[in-house]
Amino acid sequence: MAFVLDYSVLWFLSVFCNLHYLLAAGFGFIAGLIFNYVLSVKWVFFNRNVENRLLEFILFGGVGVLGLFWNEVFMWVFTTFSKGHYLWAKIPTAFLVFLWNFGARKGFLFREIR
Repeated sequence: MAFVLDYSVLWFLSVFCNLHYLLAAGFGFIAGLIFNYVLSVKWVFFNRNVENRLLEFILFGGVGVLGLFWNEVFMWVFTTFSKGHYLWAKIPTAFLVFLWNFGARKGFLFREIR
């Protein structure tokens, strides 16, 4: 669901607002990050390593900032070197960044999956 939000914001901002695809991808990623945090703490992870919710969100966001970096790099690489369309490039990018985000958050912030 976070991917759908991320992708939709990318599409909307690039097509209707004429933002550069990398800037639009960044905004989409941030929207997905916030949505993903809510899903993660409510339905995905059972036990938390950090009790302070503000600190937890900051750490969650820190992992997300690295994910945003990888999102931008992979979007650029897949779009530029494959000479493909950025909306197609988002699909493998989302998969690779998901692996990073989920693994890092599972390792640093949460102990068990529901």
